[in-house]
Amino acid sequence: MPFQSNTPPGPLAEKWTRYRGTMNLVAPNNKRRIEVIVVGTGLAGAAAAATLGELGYKVKAFTFHDSPRRAHSIAAQGGINAAKNYQNDGDSVYRLFYDTIKGGDYRSRESNVHRLAEVSRNIIDQAVAQGVPFAREYGGLLANRSFGGVQVSRTFYARGQTGQQLLLGAYQSLSRQISKGSVKMYNRHEMLDVVIQDGKARGIIARNLLTGELERHAAHCVVLASGGYGNVFYLSTNAMNSNATAAWRAVRRGAYMANPCFTQIHPTCIPQSGEYQSKLTLMSESLRNDGRVWVPKNQEDAQAVREGRKTGSDIPESDRDYYLERRYPAFGNLVPRDVASRAAKVACDEGLGVAPTGLAVFLDFESAIMRYGQAEANTKGISNPSEAKVKELGEKVVEEKYGNLFEMYEKITGENPYTTPMKIYPAVHYTMGGLWVDYNLETNIPGLFATGEANFSDHGANRLGASALMQGLADGYFVLPYTIGQFLSQEIRTPELDPNSPEFEQTEKEVENRINQLMNIKGSQSVESFHRRLGKIMWDYCGMSRNADGLEKARKMIRELREEFYKDVFVPGDAKDYNPELEKAHRVADFLELGELMIVDAMDRKESCGGHFREEYQTEEGEALRDDENFAYVSAWEYTGWEEDPKLHKEELVFENVELKTRSYK
Repeated sequence: MPFQSNTPPGPLAEKWTRYRGTMNLVAPNNKRRIEVIVVGTGLAGAAAAATLGELGYKVKAFTFHDSPRRAHSIAAQGGINAAKNYQNDGDSVYRLFYDTIKGGDYRSRESNVHRLAEVSRNIIDQAVAQGVPFAREYGGLLANRSFGGVQVSRTFYARGQTGQQLLLGAYQSLSRQISKGSVKMYNRHEMLDVVIQDGKARGIIARNLLTGELERHAAHCVVLASGGYGNVFYLSTNAMNSNATAAWRAVRRGAYMANPCFTQIHPTCIPQSGEYQSKLTLMSESLRNDGRVWVPKNQEDAQAVREGRKTGSDIPESDRDYYLERRYPAFGNLVPRDVASRAAKVACDEGLGVAPTGLAVFLDFESAIMRYGQAEANTKGISNPSEAKVKELGEKVVEEKYGNLFEMYEKITGENPYTTPMKIYPAVHYTMGGLWVDYNLETNIPGLFATGEANFSDHGANRLGASALMQGLADGYFVLPYTIGQFLSQEIRTPELDPNSPEFEQTEKEVENRINQLMNIKGSQSVESFHRRLGKIMWDYCGMSRNADGLEKARKMIRELREEFYKDVFVPGDAKDYNPELEKAHRVADFLELGELMIVDAMDRKESCGGHFREEYQTEEGEALRDDENFAYVSAWEYTGWEEDPKLHKEELVFENVELKTRSYK
């Protein structure tokens, strides 16, 4: 694919086309004079900080954790995609590119996705060189497995700990640069605002979370690698600390937020068991390689399971509906996440759910256990093995593949998934929306970059499994360190930035005023209670399905909730001290604003695409109905204050290398 081949027309075209052709570089002797701030030390941030430090830049890295190793990237279980074609099953860079475009329901940029597919191969070599313990075949070659939305095996994995192992690899590289002095690490610091000077991002205001002190940090440019905003829904698979403040503060300073309503719903999460919960647990999508998804055919059986009178094992094969295999025979249980999630919701809406709440379906490994067991018996030369022996051998194989995931499930639910089918239900997992960036990962604010889940660029309306780790490491190791030079090449004569300049003083004063405002409300309701209420509004009206009336109602409810928050929230403690409740209040205040923008974006997009099902727009078979004539664009929203509606900028999507057509996994 030619460099940046599909230049989109429209208001963002000038920004998009600014850097056509050969990119400028910064000479090694000049890199030593340039400072870069990196906010966030997950895969994208740690990889970027380590690589920029290795290149010779002076880097300041910030995390609100006590260690970069605590970043939420560790939670990724299933794997990372790469177009290596180790299985010789027909994979290629183009196929990975095409699968990602199709999986995103044709709402991604061709050029960014193709670049991602190209550099995916380098990521695996990088990680292996760092010692990441990927699973291997019997002969020692790296193993692969399949994930949803594809028909090849391209997912590399480290059992159920892929994110953790990749983060440890990035952390090792980051630690090396810290020890060399090229990266200065600021643990337990949270960015609360970005400083704009002469139209460029020149630093941040951060709060030392241990002392409560506000600090000014200046640099020639700022990189946001602060993750996504799934916690706006309160219940999600995200760590409770995950938030939107860094990105949202940039939006308040003029950065565009793109496709904010594009939220990924993951189909294999442990169902909510009660109102007391604040966090949901993800079960890796890799389980759908061998697990079969089903519900009882009869509502009577489903009711019996919900009431505890029957278990999944008590339902005979003839009374089970393997609905994904029935509806989508070509892909079966490996349809994309949005398709699997919506199908589970439909089954539960029909009264076939199997949890006490009615919101769960079965993920069953009985067939896989017996299949693997028979193969093992054949390998060992055991003729006519008993069913018990086959099951014993099969369970050992499944334990080798998924043992830690099964163990985690049993500890949380008290049920043994080797003998009783797992119960799963969709939950908020990842956000495809994020800060608008150009091909160089630069926002519309010069000098402000966004990487990984913090930007919108690669996943369209749905993220395929095992592609979040791919994007984070691609951006951090192989894209940003190269593209950032285009901006910094114009800054080599810019002297060291002064954090005592009027712009820094003014921004710090505004942050301080915001803190004082929250502390002085002294209401009667906890921050948590507001967050929980916001999350329920978002899930009920802007979750797996939505409609115009519900969205209108939700926007009104969020505005009323925000007004109530600023009148009656209670933040205990002192601002000039360690105060987790104040941290939480900042984040929920930003969620209350971002949530409304998500609603506005969902109202504007009058189509169903990916995981974003507008009930008014569906096929006769109940599938998503896109409107390519009117909505084949990126929605880039400009904040204008809540007295008036945000301003929409459209980046038209141009498809030159794939054919726009209705997705089919049948």
